[in-house]
Amino acid sequence: MTEQPNKSRTSANRARKPSPGKAPGPKDTAPKDAVPKDDPSRAAGDGAVVAQTRITIPAAHPMVTVLGTGDSILRVIEKHLPEVDFHARGNEITAAGPAADVELVEQLFAEMLLVLRTGAPLTEDAVERSIAILRAGRQGEGAERPAEVLTQNILSNRGRTIRPKTVNQKRYVDAIDKHTIVFGIGPAGTGKTYLAMAKAVQALQAKEVNRIILTRPAVEAGERLGFLPGTLYEKIDPYLRPLYDALHDMIDPDSIPRLMAAGTIEVAPLAYMRGRTLNDAFIILDEAQNTSAEQMKMFLTRLGFGSKVVVTGDVTQVDLPGGTQSGLRVVQDILDGVQDIHFSRLTSTDVVRHRLVGEIVDAYGRYDAARQEQEQPFPPAANRAQRRAGPRARAVG
Repeated sequence: MTEQPNKSRTSANRARKPSPGKAPGPKDTAPKDAVPKDDPSRAAGDGAVVAQTRITIPAAHPMVTVLGTGDSILRVIEKHLPEVDFHARGNEITAAGPAADVELVEQLFAEMLLVLRTGAPLTEDAVERSIAILRAGRQGEGAERPAEVLTQNILSNRGRTIRPKTVNQKRYVDAIDKHTIVFGIGPAGTGKTYLAMAKAVQALQAKEVNRIILTRPAVEAGERLGFLPGTLYEKIDPYLRPLYDALHDMIDPDSIPRLMAAGTIEVAPLAYMRGRTLNDAFIILDEAQNTSAEQMKMFLTRLGFGSKVVVTGDVTQVDLPGGTQSGLRVVQDILDGVQDIHFSRLTSTDVVRHRLVGEIVDAYGRYDAARQEQEQPFPPAANRAQRRAGPRARAVG
């Protein structure tokens, strides 16, 4: 008895569209999976080579885990590979389209099955990032495979596992393992502080360090909060609240007060670091763009024996008073090339918050670049009349 296609996967059973300016004929209405498997050299309308592949999903993995509920994962793949036509029948998936895209489909499903074998969940976001990683690899931008990135577990707590989601995040995490001092520099939402704290908790649990020290400069984000009531700790608590929130995701909340009372975990403003030597500790400086050059030097020289330092920040969000240069900007020139110090740079493609966050970061980047270009001073060769006319010309424009 011939098995009928699964009609519930309507997105995977599309008919071939008729060629422009031509009435539909028998070849135009045939499904794409009817392309003979032994004839991959047929040319598509745009001159690309048409190929076909058949992927068999092992019985250990139900099709819903591979294609997603309601074919949600399959629709993500179709969105990123619009020239490929998919057809699902039983535990087999047939893909036909340009040869390069079909090859990418084969690699993608191989990586997806590797992720499932490790027990890691396969989500729409993970599949999108897998496609991006594979495409970047083809362009020579990285040798990492999606399964290597998406299955690198750092920490598990209350049924939730923390792991990198992008190639740059994986490189950042690996750098923390290899180097004594690591700078994580990138826009908001790229996981700089969260991953660093996960590595800190991992090191504490493995008894690689005796304590965790989390610090931030107490700088207002453009607002004047004025006098804050309460004790000194109550005054600085709002500045450190994001670090407490991350801790609650990684450690049993009931044990946090006990660990803090014992000094195993310390959360303090940057000013409290002066004059100390921090041995056998995992130290994280967050919001480092709001340190001055002097504060950055003071902090880095607190490093003691058996300790590790991670400095995180976003140089595009500096809240220092006018005229104060960010210590995070300066330190990149001062310490570049120093052995056992590493700079990890993340971009908008590494944002793991809402999709719009990455687009917002890019939009502000374009705006800042355009503004800087408009504010470029005249070259030295410009004569006096040109320099005088410059501001007026810009004002008129």
